[in-house]
Amino acid sequence: MLAMAAARLGYRTIILEPQPDCPAAQVANRQIVAAYDDAAALAELAASCAVITYEFENVPVTAAEALAATRPVRPPARALQVAQDRVVEKEFLNGIGVATAAFHAVDSDADLAAALADFGGSGVLKTRRLGYDGKGQRVLRGGEPVEGLYAVMGGVPLILESLVSFEFEISMIAARGLDGSLVVFDPARNVHRNGILHTSTVPASVSVATADAAKQASMAIVSALDYVGVIGIEFFVLPDGGLLANEIAPRVHNSGHWTEAACTVSQFEQHIRAVAGQPLGDAGRHSDCVMQNLIGDDVAEVPALLAEPGLMLHLYGKEEARPGRKMGHFTRIRPFAN
Repeated sequence: MLAMAAARLGYRTIILEPQPDCPAAQVANRQIVAAYDDAAALAELAASCAVITYEFENVPVTAAEALAATRPVRPPARALQVAQDRVVEKEFLNGIGVATAAFHAVDSDADLAAALADFGGSGVLKTRRLGYDGKGQRVLRGGEPVEGLYAVMGGVPLILESLVSFEFEISMIAARGLDGSLVVFDPARNVHRNGILHTSTVPASVSVATADAAKQASMAIVSALDYVGVIGIEFFVLPDGGLLANEIAPRVHNSGHWTEAACTVSQFEQHIRAVAGQPLGDAGRHSDCVMQNLIGDDVAEVPALLAEPGLMLHLYGKEEARPGRKMGHFTRIRPFAN
């Protein structure tokens, strides 16, 4: 989707991705098939591009730093460093005044026992790195044996987050330009199934105060990171309308795919504009909408979806539909509610 947005603005794209004929390769001008940390491939990418960006937050930080030695890398490697480790991420957020759930780093069963005691016996245990779409997570509600659980979770650094009583989740999609200019899209209300995003609805039906607080927090985050590009930020909305930041994604975000159908300038075009040093576009929308992911065998619904008026469908070109795999998305647009 980024390569498609780049082409519309007259830019040619080269992607580095280990999977041959990946979805991006089907629309980019060229693919370098190699691992993200392949030194020769990184050198080839740097020699072939004027600006480098990434669409995956688990790209090695060392790769981004190596590329940045010779070419602009936007967003900066610092954003990857923060987003790749949940403890570092929460410390960063708290350090700039953005509230999160309480948390403890966990590096042993003893650490876990102490953290659970502090949280009244319950919490959400997660790997500090590499988890997404509900992977690498376990909810503890009290009574579970702690001994051996650290090993069960892979024996890797973990984080225990306090259980949060929240009403729902929203996400913010923000963009920051090379000149420091900022635009923020309207919040989307998210619904997950089995840990995977199912729908994002705009408007999110939050108070003006909550929406403004989410916008201000988003702007503080991108400014503190000296960010260039589009970022996705998830927030828990509390019963009193307050917010707790849940996660930063230093890239275009699944919960912002609705912008492709309901905005004149999508999150993808905003990102390309930002990293190319062009002016940012208007983040306003022309319609209300609901974006829904197509997961696994949901692709069987495609013929019926294509027949539906007021619907935009985007399939990703993945060869095999597997359980839990995002195969595409569709967005239903409708006129603004009165």
